[in-house]
Amino acid sequence: MKRATLDNETSNFQLEREIERPWFRHLITVLIVINAVVLGVLTYHSQLPRGAVMAMEIFDHAVTWVFVVEIGLKLVVYRMQFFKSGWNWFDFVVVGVSMAPGGATFSVLRAMRVLRILRLLHIVPVMKRITEALMKALPGMGAIFAVLALVTYVGAVMATNMFGETDDPDVALLFGDLPKSAYSLFQVMTMDGWRFEVVQKVIDDGNPYAWIFFIIFIFIASFAILNLFIALVVDALASEQKALLEEGIHDIEEEIEEEFDEAEGQRGDIIKLLTALRAEIAELKQAVETREH
Repeated sequence: MKRATLDNETSNFQLEREIERPWFRHLITVLIVINAVVLGVLTYHSQLPRGAVMAMEIFDHAVTWVFVVEIGLKLVVYRMQFFKSGWNWFDFVVVGVSMAPGGATFSVLRAMRVLRILRLLHIVPVMKRITEALMKALPGMGAIFAVLALVTYVGAVMATNMFGETDDPDVALLFGDLPKSAYSLFQVMTMDGWRFEVVQKVIDDGNPYAWIFFIIFIFIASFAILNLFIALVVDALASEQKALLEEGIHDIEEEIEEEFDEAEGQRGDIIKLLTALRAEIAELKQAVETREH
């Protein structure tokens, strides 16, 4: 039987087969989705009946223990091999956070229970491929982010020198110092209210040609550099799809090779059988001829 688990040697193979069955993965997936919905509904706990809130909290605790049992079974089966997978580390940490006790001290950790829905990223195959493609694109994203930060810094220095010395409190709030300028240029880069909330105020402050600076910045930062992020992600997804296709083709070639070898083996057996039959027929003919004589 072909093994689909992390290790090839385990003393709990029957248990391993059970936790790798589709029904078990589907059960965990359904529980994750339902639990995420319940956690969302619980944000309205002040508007819900007390009984409903208690029932949903009990369900949340029950699901948490189901996930704990799941992790425990995998640890029993895979032993230290379990920690060789980054996704298993993710599950372990998320479920561990879910076990944090209640109270104000741990309120942030308790709020992070909703992170369990992120387990769908590796349980659902399509999501897993997309996530892995994004992870492979992170080094390239870091380089693009460095270029974007450099362009923003240069633009912030220029904007502070050009627009920072002003008596207009609105413009001073936007470009009065380097951090304010960088933050304002980030808003311009996202093109969120950039015209009336930023550029128009600078123009009205006696800088009629300020729009040229901002248009150039938008073309460089938004249209050029930010689009590189999209291109990088698309390229990573295309590479992942190509790798998946090549893997599928390789599996098909292996199956064909196995079928061919099996057919060759059967062909040899058939030839041996026919040779034996021909020898027996020859012996029968010889025996018949001997009787006739």
